[in-house]
Amino acid sequence: MVKPQVAFFESYGAAGFAVLERTIAELRAADVLVLADAKRGDIGATMSAYATAWVGDSPLAADAVTASPYLGFGSLRPLLEVAAAHGRGVFVLAATSNPEGAAVQNAAADGRSVAQLVVDQVGAANEAAGPGPGSIGVVVGATAPQAPDLSAFTGPVLVPGVGVQGGRPEALGGLGGAASSQLLPAVAREVLRAGPGVPELRAAGERMRDAVAYLAAV
Repeated sequence: MVKPQVAFFESYGAAGFAVLERTIAELRAADVLVLADAKRGDIGATMSAYATAWVGDSPLAADAVTASPYLGFGSLRPLLEVAAAHGRGVFVLAATSNPEGAAVQNAAADGRSVAQLVVDQVGAANEAAGPGPGSIGVVVGATAPQAPDLSAFTGPVLVPGVGVQGGRPEALGGLGGAASSQLLPAVAREVLRAGPGVPELRAAGERMRDAVAYLAAV
């Protein structure tokens, strides 16, 4: 799976979005899953427009997109509905890898942390959609000071922050009580800093792949 960071394309305006469209199209043509790291969050018609752009019928549509629930989990409904209708996924921010996030995500709400509330709401949405692990995942950073309880969560868990940000590949097993097979470590700068040469980038990517291969074997 490849996770384009949308902001870096967006910073170049229309030209950047054109490159992102081509990148997504070429990756999908090669049968590579694409997770658009857009972290979109809004309400009503605006959220519906984001849904069309990222998981609907659009040149930008990816296999999944990241989303922010901090306008209320219910505000994501248009995105979740469009994603489900098109067989695509959504990863909802729960406990992020940046230290600033803890002030909000570790705050108490209904006797649990906000991050835990998000995990529980995503879990409930997956259960309501029917049997199986569900197409809605959560984002829990490898460096999050306090990981939410994932022991009852059945969906996928995106784990950013591995490598340069301080998350250790060998320490991911058992994160929050999740099954190792649920964890999807995300690595970007740890690989990119090996470039710009393609052989060096490939070697760095293979090293990180091998470092987390134990998760799939458990």
